Amino acid sequence: MKQKVYEFLNNQNIKYEVTDHAPVYTMEEMQAEGLDKLGTICKNLFIRDQKGKKHFLITADNDTHINLKEIGAKLEAGKVSFASAERLEKYLGVTAGCVSPLGVLNDADHAVTVVLDKKLEGNNRLGVHPNQNDSTVFLSFTDLVKIIENLGNNLIILDFEN
Repeated sequence: MKQKVYEFLNNQNIKYEVTDHAPVYTMEEMQAEGLDKLGTICKNLFIRDQKGKKHFLITADNDTHINLKEIGAKLEAGKVSFASAERLEKYLGVTAGCVSPLGVLNDADHAVTVVLDKKLEGNNRLGVHPNQNDSTVFLSFTDLVKIIENLGNNLIILDFEN
């Protein structure tokens, strides 16, 4: 799975660095691996609207507080909740613990809207999984936006704190 990500990044001429590590499932485990010392570690949430028609992949700074009630209103999606493991597999081709903005590589129908934390803008070392949680890819915010736009997914840059 991660080899597909690396091939895509290379084909797109995206500059990135990879750090391999033990599988991690939480932000605390990522910090225990020292990944937060290598760049800004991103947290990722996969949510859906109440009807299950709209899906959003949120990528935010580890320190950003995300309130689902507020997010639903900001995204004009009404009430939102976490998407199921089945939806995660169907739309992003990943399992829990491996959620990443790079999961949109598996979203052939462009059904998922990617929501990036405005706080990440200008950052040159964002850490995200390459769709597996035993490695972290560090790349720039600019390149992450370029990837999402090149793949054709809708992109929203959102200020979570206002």
